[in-house]
Amino acid sequence: MASNGSDRRPVIGITTYIERARYGPWDLDAVVLPRTYVDTVAAAGGNPVLLPPLGSGDVSFLDGLVIAGGADVDPARYGESAHPETLGVRPDRDETDFALVESALAAGLPLIGVCRGMQVLNVVLGGTLTQHVPDVTGTAAHRPVIGQFGRTEVEMVPGSAVADILGGAASVSCSHHQAVDRLGDGLTVTARSADGVVEAVELAGADFALGVQWHPEQDAEVRLFKALVARTGNGK
Repeated sequence: MASNGSDRRPVIGITTYIERARYGPWDLDAVVLPRTYVDTVAAAGGNPVLLPPLGSGDVSFLDGLVIAGGADVDPARYGESAHPETLGVRPDRDETDFALVESALAAGLPLIGVCRGMQVLNVVLGGTLTQHVPDVTGTAAHRPVIGQFGRTEVEMVPGSAVADILGGAASVSCSHHQAVDRLGDGLTVTARSADGVVEAVELAGADFALGVQWHPEQDAEVRLFKALVARTGNGK
């Protein structure tokens, strides 16, 4: 964990992708992340720092960690073959995200996993994923249109960290076709949608390690990120 001075904002690392991107006259490989993550972490009082998928699990310079959403986790990581709908697996992102989560948990670094990030947390701890939620629920409500966000109503477990932060129930932005199946070691389900999909998990014994299946950054929902910042050594 970074050494904190009282005069600076906590450094919050956010995972990213390397993608081909066009901007101005350029068409180049770029490190990319939806701006909503940066804006929401900054609004929560953190200093957002982008973490490219270069394989490093070094968290020594961070005060907190956000594992951002993105592509499907490689099913080989939890001992399964790929479902026909499991697409776009990114080995570089998997390697980096898994290393960062393992390092953060070992160091007691506060962390939030968002969408894919929650799934990564679950798999790191030995859990598995449902590879295509519509096979279980019979509906594509959690990702009605690829590349757009849907809405989901979630109910949180009273007394959980996520309920204490957000109030127990919420309408949230979502875009996913995979979800937590078998829970990883030490995790507890702390929110579900009406169709039974796991919407939040928390790690027992950790100071602050939780995942949400929805996208709080898309709704400019700053409270979860404020809670993350508050758990850092320099939170105010």
